[in-house]
Amino acid sequence: MSGDGREGGRRDDEVRDARRIPGPRGAVDDLDLESVPRPVLPPRGEQAPEETVPKQEPPVPEDGAPGQEALKEKEKEEEAREAREAEETPEAREAEEAPEAPGASAAPEAQEVPEAPETPEALEAPEAPEDPEAQEALETPEVPEAQQAPEEQAPEEEGEYVVYEPLSETAAADPAASATSPHPETADAPPAPVTPVTPPAPALSHQVLKALLGAWALSACSAGETAAVEEHLTSCAPCADEALRLRDAVGLLHTDGSLDLDPGLRARVLDGCLGRRPARIPVPEWVTPYDAETARLDALVRDFGAAEWHAPVRLQWFEEERAVTRRTTVAGVIGHLMAVDGLLSAVLGLEDPLAAAEGRGGSEVPLTPVRRTEAYWAATHPPAPRAVREPWRDLTHRLISTASIAGRNVAERSVSYGDFALPLQDALLDRAFECWVHGTDIAEAVDYPYGPPSAAHLHRMVDLAARMLPAALAGRRRAGLAGPARELVAPGEPGRSVHLEVEGHGGGDWYIALDSPAAVGSPDRAVAQVALDGVEFCRLVAGHISPVEAAAGQEGDREAIRDVLFASASLSRL
Repeated sequence: MSGDGREGGRRDDEVRDARRIPGPRGAVDDLDLESVPRPVLPPRGEQAPEETVPKQEPPVPEDGAPGQEALKEKEKEEEAREAREAEETPEAREAEEAPEAPGASAAPEAQEVPEAPETPEALEAPEAPEDPEAQEALETPEVPEAQQAPEEQAPEEEGEYVVYEPLSETAAADPAASATSPHPETADAPPAPVTPVTPPAPALSHQVLKALLGAWALSACSAGETAAVEEHLTSCAPCADEALRLRDAVGLLHTDGSLDLDPGLRARVLDGCLGRRPARIPVPEWVTPYDAETARLDALVRDFGAAEWHAPVRLQWFEEERAVTRRTTVAGVIGHLMAVDGLLSAVLGLEDPLAAAEGRGGSEVPLTPVRRTEAYWAATHPPAPRAVREPWRDLTHRLISTASIAGRNVAERSVSYGDFALPLQDALLDRAFECWVHGTDIAEAVDYPYGPPSAAHLHRMVDLAARMLPAALAGRRRAGLAGPARELVAPGEPGRSVHLEVEGHGGGDWYIALDSPAAVGSPDRAVAQVALDGVEFCRLVAGHISPVEAAAGQEGDREAIRDVLFASASLSRL
């Protein structure tokens, strides 16, 4: 015998008719839980009927020993079960072993409820009823009506019509799910998509909608305003045309190309106007270069602001063998031009602007261009930005009109520059050349394009410089800056010459006499040849490039070529 009252090595089911003698048990937890029938709980969400779950009451011990009554009840239940098994017939056993209906077998598995936590009181079995039918009802779990297998339909009687309701796809695929769902057709259906509702466009008047067209074209309206404007455009033709024009204008704001005008457009327009406009007073041909260059320079500075008038400008020229520079402003350059133009106004009987600026009246004023410029800058320091333009432009108009009215009679009047003198017609050509050179200096200072003069005027400027070179060579020779004369000839006779070939814009051929200003240059006596571009030669004469870098081609006497190039640079001045 084992310690718990059982015979060692034998199973309990080998002796069915022997009465067991229960042995002492240490605690309720040692009970065989497999032999205790468990109540079947109803599906979740339904109320359990009273007869399904029997009432469980804790056993009351008789003699103070806990658990003895529970053991007695268990023995009674085992004896009743063994008696029922002995009375069962083979037909009843086959009925029990028959397969259950699909709906009835699937429902309990689908609706399995988690077991309640085990307690000592719950482990005790309820009293077993003496009636065998009641005992069978306790052992067989009840299935809700919705989960029971459908009963077999009786055979249809003759003359009776039966209408079957079609099952939904969900119910046909899963009968258990369709039985537990209150709405089997919509249990697994996906939710319907929610379509956003566009708010109605606000009711706006015609004037308000018309005022919104600009913002609509720029895509700056709200969603409601945009809807209202677009709805209005479908019924209002004037507003639709206006909206189309505004959209085209917005497209221009986002263009890939530059909106800046062609830099050469202004110069072309001015050249066309100057070439076509009829003059009120016929301007002589020898005055036209000065008239054209002063008009071009005035067009450049007319619209300047304070910043442009105070822009720094670097003036440069040659003195003897070296380059000289002087810094000033745009206003200072215009003042310099007006001070030197005063030399011509005295010849034509006009008021000298330098005398008016210094308040000298009829007193003597300086004659050289450099001293006149220094005196004007000192009298008007700092130079007024816009105040200098109008006096200068007024002086140029009076010089042109006076020379045009006087005619050919004043063209040969001498204009003294202090160290040398020029006829009035050459002096006006010299002033035209200086307007162009300083106009280029101003344009570079403000980063604006400025082209050369017309070919006819440039040719005349090159011709004036070529005619001044023999005197410049003689002056440098006296100062020991040029080679000595080799062949002196009588005045008017051909002498040794340098062939000056000016190519391109305003070009031509000139022969420069080397040994005497009175000699005549001749191709037969040419000892050297130098070739330069027209604009390049004028920049050399203005002192803006070095004589060494100016020549494009040289051939012949190197000393004669060097003397001519340096003499050309010596013609420059402030």
